[in-house]
Amino acid sequence: MIGLGTIINSAAIVAGGLAGLFGGKLLKERFQETLQLTCGVSVLVIGIAGAMEKMLSIKDGALTSGHSIMITVCLVLGAVIGEIINIEKGFERFGEWLKKKTKSTGDSRFVDGFVTASLTVSIGAMAIVGALEDGISGDWSILAAKSVLDFIIVMVMTCSMGKGCIFSAVPVFLLEGAITVFAIFIKPFMTELALSCISLVGSILIFCVGINLVWGKKIRVANLLPSLIFAVIAAFLPI
Repeated sequence: MIGLGTIINSAAIVAGGLAGLFGGKLLKERFQETLQLTCGVSVLVIGIAGAMEKMLSIKDGALTSGHSIMITVCLVLGAVIGEIINIEKGFERFGEWLKKKTKSTGDSRFVDGFVTASLTVSIGAMAIVGALEDGISGDWSILAAKSVLDFIIVMVMTCSMGKGCIFSAVPVFLLEGAITVFAIFIKPFMTELALSCISLVGSILIFCVGINLVWGKKIRVANLLPSLIFAVIAAFLPI
């Protein structure tokens, strides 16, 4: 069944969020704070690992790095476009709308939890590649594997940041669902190099999410999302 992967992934996020919501109520505030920092450190490490995997290589017996120019150009252009559009504000407005609709106006962490969790589970090559495979061949195995990771991540985030994290299933469903539906049209642009560039830039954005979790909101990560589009463009340019 085409689209099953998106459904499984979204359901796993909701399930993880509900498990975290129940578990979070049993934890004292200091435990929740420690969990948030722990989750932040984990996200930082995941981001670093993903970026280093694409940047580092062994050449002539020596460790070398590359793609520095591509990363800089994509992030700078993405930041400019993102700030003009102000994507972060759009995320926050949608979070506020969800907050009202779910009668969670007393939850001061709702919007922050929603935005942070959404960015953490939406960014990355697994979401794109998995949705492409699901849309073209009906193979949802990649999204199933992502679902296990997202279940754990959202569960821990919900324990420390509240039920807003549960609703990160909405942007994941919309993003993966759209890619699945338009997979045939998108696939020609998703070459191996393009996916590698997306993975690299996406890992850096995930690292930025980790920074916000550990040190408080320092970076408007949503406003850097256009960098992923420039990463695809860069794959077709001699950078």
